[in-house]
Amino acid sequence: MRLDALLCSLMFRLAIRVVSKKSIVRLVPHIESKAADVGRAFELKQTPTMRPPQVSASRVLVIGDVMLDRYWFGDVTRISPEAPVPVVHVQSTDDRLGGAANVACNVSTLGAQAGLLCVVGYDEPGDRIVELLKESDVHAYLERDPSLLTTIKLRILSRRQQLLRIDFEKTPAQEILLAGLLQFETLLPDYDVILLSDYAKGSLTYVRRMIETARAAGKPVLVDPKGNNWDRYRGATLITPNQGELIKAVGYWKSEADLHTRVEALRSSLQFSALLLTRSEEGMTLFSDAGVLYESALAREVYDVSGAGDTVIATLATMTGAGIPLTEAVHYANRAAGIVVGKLGIATVSYKELFQ
Repeated sequence: MRLDALLCSLMFRLAIRVVSKKSIVRLVPHIESKAADVGRAFELKQTPTMRPPQVSASRVLVIGDVMLDRYWFGDVTRISPEAPVPVVHVQSTDDRLGGAANVACNVSTLGAQAGLLCVVGYDEPGDRIVELLKESDVHAYLERDPSLLTTIKLRILSRRQQLLRIDFEKTPAQEILLAGLLQFETLLPDYDVILLSDYAKGSLTYVRRMIETARAAGKPVLVDPKGNNWDRYRGATLITPNQGELIKAVGYWKSEADLHTRVEALRSSLQFSALLLTRSEEGMTLFSDAGVLYESALAREVYDVSGAGDTVIATLATMTGAGIPLTEAVHYANRAAGIVVGKLGIATVSYKELFQ
């Protein structure tokens, strides 16, 4: 009996040591980062361990193309006799802020002070955008163009599957854009961070002058780019392309090493302080003077990637305005993206969701 008791005592002590070691490992926060070139191997890196940042004093001015994201939801029970297409019996509708308006809405939902400088038409979609901005607590500085059709993205869905998207859009008049540029220069002293959201709809015709003016005033400028003419973004503090957008700017890369070479050449040529590449299920990669930082995707279930880029850059701008270092801001942006892709359609992430 004494021998049995002794063995039990030893086993108990051993178990305590194992549990203690496991507990220590779990208490060390970390993220999985993609290793260069391999893409499958991972190394462990420590994540930020600070308290949730206070963002209420962060002031972000968003400038760019706004649109109304309109959703029609319905049932499909038959095929049209006129053509081999489904007939959708619309049961409900929903309007949401899109483009730069969604970016501003994301900033506001996170708890920061959001301003939005944009152009809309004198039409029903324009009025609806004004109404939604008021509900979202965004300070709207609107230029109304009587000749402009406010951009609409109409999505038709059945059983949570998108069947069709229809776009309505037109380029704003030059006089309206010049008026917006003057208003930008007036608003600049009232904001900490400038965020340029380019959807190639014409609102950022004077983007280069805006960047030069903001940088001369000592304001960080974040850009969500579009197209292949990136010279217009020269001098931006941070640019946040997805893979398709970066390919248009630097071409296809053969390896991670080749990607790094192309990005560093681009940064040097166009004087970008940093570039954040969003890579869908592969996470995101930050290129800066401090080196290369990998963040693995955190989404538990991807439901809809619409507007994920808006959430990423809105989170980055909010954190930058709150004085958070860029590497930590990227961590929060990655977490926010993991949350928003689990929602249907254009959506936002709240402060509580991000830090609970």
